[in-house]
Amino acid sequence: METKILDANIEKSIELCADVIKSGGLIGVPTETVYGLGANALSSDAVMKIFTTKGRQPDNPLIVHVASPSDVGLVVREIPAVFEILTKTFWPGPLTLVMKKTDAVPDSVSAGLDTVAVRMPEHPVMLRLIEKSGVPIAAPSANISGSPSPTKAQHVFNDLFGKIPYVLDGGDCRIGVESTVVDITGDVAQILRPGGVTYEELVKVLGAVEVFAPLNSSDVTAPRSPGMKYRHYSPKAPVIAVVGPAEKSAEFIRTNIVGGCKCANHSEIDTRLAENPKKIAALMFDDYSFDNPAVVCFGACSDHKAQAANLFDSLRRLDSLDYNVILAQVPEQKGLGLAVANRILKAATVVENV
Repeated sequence: METKILDANIEKSIELCADVIKSGGLIGVPTETVYGLGANALSSDAVMKIFTTKGRQPDNPLIVHVASPSDVGLVVREIPAVFEILTKTFWPGPLTLVMKKTDAVPDSVSAGLDTVAVRMPEHPVMLRLIEKSGVPIAAPSANISGSPSPTKAQHVFNDLFGKIPYVLDGGDCRIGVESTVVDITGDVAQILRPGGVTYEELVKVLGAVEVFAPLNSSDVTAPRSPGMKYRHYSPKAPVIAVVGPAEKSAEFIRTNIVGGCKCANHSEIDTRLAENPKKIAALMFDDYSFDNPAVVCFGACSDHKAQAANLFDSLRRLDSLDYNVILAQVPEQKGLGLAVANRILKAATVVENV
C-alpha cells in the first residue's frame, strides 16, 4: 500500500477519506490536539485494525470522536448532569468525557469496560470528516504505540507509511498534546489524563475536581483512559526527566552535557552511556538553553502553550540527531504545564529530582 498525503482544503480529499472510513479502513486525521488514526468507532473489525497497525495493547481504550453533543446518545447510555455545563464550556475542544456506554460501542473500543471516552474535536476538518462518514470516529494518536505523538501530517506519513492509504493534512496541530480525559460517572469529576483543558479551568466551572492519584505512573491495572498505564510518547533514545526549579534543572543538564552524563543508575541508560558518555542531547526551555548543537528548545519556561505545541516535534527532532540519551527539563505542573510534564514523565526512563 502506498500512503498519500491529501490536502484537507480540497473537498474531494475529505470525501475520499470518508469513503475509507465507511468501508472499514483507517485514515490519518488532523485534530487540534494531535493527529489521530481514525476508524469507524461502531465497527469492531475496523477498530481492531487500529490496534494491529499501531501495535497498541488491547487493554488501552480508545477515544470516540463525534461531530455534535447531540450525537453522544449513539455511544452513551447515561448522560450525567455535569455533561451540559462541560460541553457548553469546552466543546468543541480538547476535553474527553468518560461515561457509561451503549451496546453499540464494541468492547475493543472500551477495552472491555462499561464506559466509553467521547469528545467533540475543534478541528473543522475532523468535524467535516465525521459528518461525511456518518459514524463516530475512534482515533488514538496516529503513531506507533509508545513513540512521540504526531503533530504534523509528515509525522504520520513517516510512522505509518505503507500501513494506511491516506493522511489528511489539516496543518500543524494547534495545541500539540492530547485532550484532557475526565471521568464524570461518579459524584465528583476526576481527571484521568491531563491535556488541553487545564485543571484550573475545570475547577472554575465545576467547583470540585479530583485528579487521579498516580497520574504520571504506569501502576494502573485496568486503564479507564488512554495514557494511563503504558510508557508513552518516548523517542528512541531513553529520556532522563529532570524535575526541579528551572535554574537548577538547567544547570544540571549543562553540567552533564559538558562533562559527560553520570547521573543515571539504570541499565538501559548506563549501557548507552558506556558506548559514548558524551553523546547526550537536551530538551530545554528557551530562556535557560545554551549554545550547543545538542540542545533543542521547546518554549520559554513560563510559556506552557509553546511547550505543548512544540514538545512532540522537538522529541522527534532529537531522535533524528541520533543521540544516546536525552535530558529533558520538566515544567512546573500548573495550568497546561501539568499536561506537558505528564508527557515528559511518561516518556522518561529515569526521573532525576534536583
